[in-house]
Amino acid sequence: MSQNNAEIPAEKIFDVREIPCSVKHGQIFARWNSLTVGDYFVLKNDHDPVPLRYQFEAEFQDGYGWDYIERGPVVFQVKITKKAAQQASPEAATASKCGCSE
Repeated sequence: MSQNNAEIPAEKIFDVREIPCSVKHGQIFARWNSLTVGDYFVLKNDHDPVPLRYQFEAEFQDGYGWDYIERGPVVFQVKITKKAAQQASPEAATASKCGCSE
């Protein structure tokens, strides 16, 4: 992805690095639920959010976009776009499988 941080509006960046693992995915899915179709946020994390991507795939299949902007090694940024009018299930919103070492 060619977009750099200077081109991303600050309100679109969702920095989850300081959020405890036990609630991180719930907050991410709450942000997802607040999006309208075509809107996005940029997830900023301290590790590759692969478990979260698996959750998005299971919940939304082709209804989301997942584009890496930065792939570590210290910071990972992923642009997550809502492509269909779908909401996260309550189970997804309470899952805590983020892969962080807490």
